[in-house]
Amino acid sequence: MHALASGPAYGTVVAATFVIGLWVGSNVSPRDPAKSGKPHGQPVEAAANGTEATDPSRDVGDDESDSEAEGEGSGDLSSLKIDPTEECTMVLVIRDDLGMTPGKIAAQCSHAVLACYQSMLSSNVPLLRRWESLGQPKLIRRCRNADLLLALQSLAQILNLCTRSIKDAGRTQIEAGSRTVLGIVGPVDLVRRVTGTLRPL
Repeated sequence: MHALASGPAYGTVVAATFVIGLWVGSNVSPRDPAKSGKPHGQPVEAAANGTEATDPSRDVGDDESDSEAEGEGSGDLSSLKIDPTEECTMVLVIRDDLGMTPGKIAAQCSHAVLACYQSMLSSNVPLLRRWESLGQPKLIRRCRNADLLLALQSLAQILNLCTRSIKDAGRTQIEAGSRTVLGIVGPVDLVRRVTGTLRPL
């Protein structure tokens, strides 16, 4: 081993290095991203090229859509009585004839789920709580066109089920005002009367 590693000079070098490092660390502050002209969190390459880095959370795809829900009609959701032991489910009925992409279908189904949730929250909390307690079960079914979707909605309303249909704003793939999805929530035996013959998606 070198003599420096074991003699008093070694300790002096280590101590001096420590003191210099401590002084540099306490007197030289890191560059402030706001003052450096480089946006915080932006890759160095992008800043050097004067380009903005892509933020995935800000991506706006073709499947972004605004929609409105319609639906209680002649039904009386508040009159639907729920047995605490009764099985409940939600069925989302998708129109086949619109040719929606998977992303569009997901967005429209999300609108329908939220619309049904809000409807139950305002008109039949026992149904909402029972559905939640079962893990919010959902089934996806398909129908051939708008006429059948409206017929299913009318039948669900007659049975006083929670039912909400979604009308698209027409900003992406389909014509404005098109009904895309029908959401139905209620006791399994009643929901099956409406959707029992429909095919799964």
